[in-house]
Amino acid sequence: MVQVDLKQLLGRLNPYVKRALETAAGHSVGRGHYEVAVEHLLLVMSEDEQRDLGIILKQFGLDASGLRRGLQRATETLKTGNTGRPVFSPGLIELLTDAWLISSIELSQQQIRSGAIVAALLASPSRYAMADWFEAVRAIPLAELKAKFRDIVAPSAEEPTVPAATPGAAPGQAGNGALPPDGALARFTINFTEQARKGKIDPVFGRDREIRQMIDILGRRRKNNPICVGDPGVGKTAVVEGLALKMAEGDVPDFLKNVELLSLDLGMLQAGAGVKGEFENRLKGIIDEVKASPKPIVLFIDEAHMLVGAGASAGGGDAANLLKPALARGELRTVAATTWSEYKKYFEKDPALARRFQLVKLDEPSPSEAITIVRGLRAAYEKSHGVYVRDDAVAAAANLSARYISGRQLPDKAVDVLDTACARVKLSLSTKPAGIDDQERRIATLRRELAALERDRTTLGKDNPRIAEIEEEIAGIEAQKVEAIVQWEREKALVDRIVALRRELGLGPDGIATLEAKAADNDGDNDDDDRDEDEADEAGSSREAAEQELQQAVAELDRTRGKTAMIHYEVTADAVGQVISDWTGIPVGSMVKDEAAAILGMAANLRQRIKGQDHAVSALDEGMRAAKAGVNNPGQPMGVFLFVGTSGVGKTELATQLADLLFGGERFLITINMSEFQEKHTVSKLVGAPAGYVGYGEGGLLTEAVRQRPYSVVLLDECEKADPEVLNLFYQVFDKGTLADGEGRIIDFKNTVIILTSNLATDIITAMGTQEEKPSTAELTEAIRPSLSRHFKPALLARMQIVPFYPLMPDVLSEIVRLKLNKVGKRLRESQKMAFHYSDAVVEAITARCTDVDTGARNIDHIVNRTLLPEIATEIIGRMGEEHAPESLSVDIGPEGSFTYRFTLPGSSEPVAQAAE
Repeated sequence: MVQVDLKQLLGRLNPYVKRALETAAGHSVGRGHYEVAVEHLLLVMSEDEQRDLGIILKQFGLDASGLRRGLQRATETLKTGNTGRPVFSPGLIELLTDAWLISSIELSQQQIRSGAIVAALLASPSRYAMADWFEAVRAIPLAELKAKFRDIVAPSAEEPTVPAATPGAAPGQAGNGALPPDGALARFTINFTEQARKGKIDPVFGRDREIRQMIDILGRRRKNNPICVGDPGVGKTAVVEGLALKMAEGDVPDFLKNVELLSLDLGMLQAGAGVKGEFENRLKGIIDEVKASPKPIVLFIDEAHMLVGAGASAGGGDAANLLKPALARGELRTVAATTWSEYKKYFEKDPALARRFQLVKLDEPSPSEAITIVRGLRAAYEKSHGVYVRDDAVAAAANLSARYISGRQLPDKAVDVLDTACARVKLSLSTKPAGIDDQERRIATLRRELAALERDRTTLGKDNPRIAEIEEEIAGIEAQKVEAIVQWEREKALVDRIVALRRELGLGPDGIATLEAKAADNDGDNDDDDRDEDEADEAGSSREAAEQELQQAVAELDRTRGKTAMIHYEVTADAVGQVISDWTGIPVGSMVKDEAAAILGMAANLRQRIKGQDHAVSALDEGMRAAKAGVNNPGQPMGVFLFVGTSGVGKTELATQLADLLFGGERFLITINMSEFQEKHTVSKLVGAPAGYVGYGEGGLLTEAVRQRPYSVVLLDECEKADPEVLNLFYQVFDKGTLADGEGRIIDFKNTVIILTSNLATDIITAMGTQEEKPSTAELTEAIRPSLSRHFKPALLARMQIVPFYPLMPDVLSEIVRLKLNKVGKRLRESQKMAFHYSDAVVEAITARCTDVDTGARNIDHIVNRTLLPEIATEIIGRMGEEHAPESLSVDIGPEGSFTYRFTLPGSSEPVAQAAE
């Protein structure tokens, strides 16, 4: 056998055969074979009938499937059990060597293609005479194949599609300056500038400063390599795409004109590079081709941290070390992108690599900036989905995603929300409404249950009252379904008309190009002015009529569908809110409600839930109005309040209800029990452990919670029990609205309401609050200030608004008792379908037992949960075996002062008692 260098031999393979050989090696590894044999390679090549092997078999009328079956059987007989890397078999190396000789000498080919491998097989039939699969190719006439090779393989996908290289050109160069079709750049990169010229890249907005910064760095003589660093989703790749758009449009300095921006596909670069040195060889080939390219190239490496350590696992060196010399000398202009965590982990630990890149920081845009970005992308999504996107939907996508979706960054999450909303609206135009589908599924479920019960009735001969209930429920749902279908068809007809009119007027996504074309025609035609004026008048009147018809159709649709729409014809803020509601579980009404109306009505709603603390509600209400109106310092939290009072007067409950009304749910209450921070070192639990300590990278209780939910109420409960050094942490939070966590990230508190609770000065509050003449809030505040100043430093106390809580009087306790009992009644209705009634005597008895000022309303919960509810539960469980379940429960006070319970069966007279609301 002719002695050849295996590396050089593999370098002679054309791209298809290289990929086929890599796939064959993968098959060998997967099956535990010790060698990559001829059968592995031929099996992979036989699966593609558009390449040389398939074309040749078809030309001579041979069965490709028979060849595949034979090769499959042959590979199954190979020895298995290898846990390492397989080697190329001697037979495979001989076959490739023969194929190279035939390609270069007899076929005048510069690379080995699969057709040459077929010719090499036929040239040495004795080697494969014992193989069953060889019978499938033995009939190919070798002489005819060689003589007519070019004509036979002309339809093959392996045939080059670009002109051959110009004689004398450098290796890796094409004669016309284009990328060599079989080179490393063509295999492992994506041309961003070419995609930009073809319109395959979305426009980029709001990142002009970062793009200019990248251009400045690329203009350097040495170390001209920007690296974009930012959290996932802030738009690192989009910034590079924006640079590609500018390069394609020529809106760049002269040194970047006629420059190609290529994105390196690291996944493709690493795929199949299991042989030692193969990955480094590929990367070296890319660097050499970039240097030798007649057209300047800027290389973009996304997820650049993957290069650090890449190749080392296969026994080679670190791939980043191959880049360092070229990066330092300016021979390889590179734009990289990575996240902050990966930059710190890989680049900062390698100063020699980090100094070759210039940092370009990409911060998360604000909601207003995100609105600008999404508004610029709206046309692309309208065109893609074929729906109309209202501007309030764009604003809602940015604002609501910023508030309610945690763990992701703008503008990525806003774009995803809008994309999903567009898809839903598009689907609603052509699919059955979800309400009708749910009704059909419910009917099917009930019918299955009905069939099972009727079968049991036939078997047991006993009637089941549930059968009548199911039949009645099915009839009701069927009637609702018929009404819904009629409503759907009526809405669909109107929506189709609205969409058609919008398209006619150029208001929909399909009409934008039409309007622009008409405007261009009007600008270009200046000859027949009289005729143009007549046509313009006629078009104007026709447009006015269409606009009027559109308005009438929209008004009729609004009247027809009422509050609930079964079909949508445009993307609205409600549609965006529904998407976020489905993602987060937050009720959509809490998201899209009018914030101004919510703030104006917040005090009244809080007073219904919190009894006896109207002054505290007023203080919160005034603070929230000032924050929402924008008259407060925008750099501070929305409010910082210190609630002072005895236990059980409503401090924590008020914070909970504020989170529900202001931000949409109790889940937006972040509670930190400050009694856990009585030691100085526990401050790390709040902000996270610093580098080098246990727990680094896990985040702090406070900082991580606020980072996940930037719109929330932060409750620092029992703050007087925390160490003063821990409280010093909050100076910056109260004053500037920011706090740095253990990893150095700046956490924004500007959209939070911070509430601290304390039991200090309770003796003063109790003494003054129980007087016949209740003191004013200002008097009570001044009375307790000395006690607060002894514990809190004056500078910290000055940053908080002190809100004292009065002790609860009997009349207030009675109102709270009724609130608690009404909640019990609501739970009974939901779980047992049972009405709940209680007498005034019950309210008075519970109130009379809550005489301890120090515990406040907590005794009410204790009595209800420890006495009333267990007794009710015992009574209900005891009656579960009865034939008829009770329909109501009445609670009263007996002669001995204990609770009495009376259950009413269906048809009995209703006892006289107060019903739970």
